[in-house]
Amino acid sequence: MKEASVRPENLTSAITEFILEGLSNDRKTQILLFIVILTVYLVTVMGNLVIILLVQVDSRLHTPMYFFLSNLSGLEICYVTSTVPQMLAHLLAGNGVISFTRCAAQIYFSLSLGSTECILLGVMAYDRYLAICSPLVYTIAMNRGCQWQLASVSWVGGFLFPIINVSCMLRLPFCGPNHISRFVCELPVVLKLACGNTQAIALVVFVEAALILLIPLSVILASYGFILYSVLKMKSAAGRTKAFSTCASHLLVVTLFYGTIMSMYMRPRSGRDPDSDKTIAVFYIVVTPLLNPIIYTLRNKDVHAAGALVLRRIGPGWFRGDQALAQPSDLTERVLVTA
Repeated sequence: MKEASVRPENLTSAITEFILEGLSNDRKTQILLFIVILTVYLVTVMGNLVIILLVQVDSRLHTPMYFFLSNLSGLEICYVTSTVPQMLAHLLAGNGVISFTRCAAQIYFSLSLGSTECILLGVMAYDRYLAICSPLVYTIAMNRGCQWQLASVSWVGGFLFPIINVSCMLRLPFCGPNHISRFVCELPVVLKLACGNTQAIALVVFVEAALILLIPLSVILASYGFILYSVLKMKSAAGRTKAFSTCASHLLVVTLFYGTIMSMYMRPRSGRDPDSDKTIAVFYIVVTPLLNPIIYTLRNKDVHAAGALVLRRIGPGWFRGDQALAQPSDLTERVLVTA
């Protein structure tokens, strides 16, 4: 039994590194996972970069919806880069040794970017609510200044919230086992390795996670509740279809993101299978950022047209492409559907 007279700072210094158990101990499996995850990472970064590029070069996409979408794409690039390169390095080296400082930094940035995504998804739902339920004031209410303010609140708020969690973690003594049953550093798992009493800090972490998850989710549910009510009042079936199509992609992304995150952080920890937690973590760390650009572009005619414009500009017939595609955009009219 540890002596109560040992000072926390000395206990903290006893642990200088953690060992991540990773996804597999088999060397061949590690190499295969390295190739697969590297491919997914590169495709994710390129896919989200393409969205940002298309929004920048095509003036028809200079609307609030695509402004927030480009923010989301930039966020996904930062999110996967905060964890996946370290994971790839561990798979290539065959071990998961990570310093205490690097582990704490990884926890902070992954939490910050995840919190930012929560807030940004709420902002995007509010944007859809204004576009469909208040089309007459949408252009004024969601002007360029308002867009930047909402995006700034998402980023700044996302990076401020986790400071409390990480600060609490750094104050804990770590003097015992240093093996983490994950492939990345995650706060709930690291807290279990602390020597001191973590009940109060675990409660703080849970409450803060609930706030950062449930407040934006409440905004999303309220926004889509009003949207559904407005759409059901529309007399035109075509109008209802167009309205739903502008929200379908965002709803799918919200479902994927919140479903995986809440299953990890909001359910009881007792009796949980570590392997199932690893699977969930792989999904929201590696797979979800890859799916987001696919979901938003798969059936999006405006993004398809912007991509065709860029390709034609690169090719010899880009002048003809400009003439064919540089028609006045009816994006706002399609989004701001009225009955």
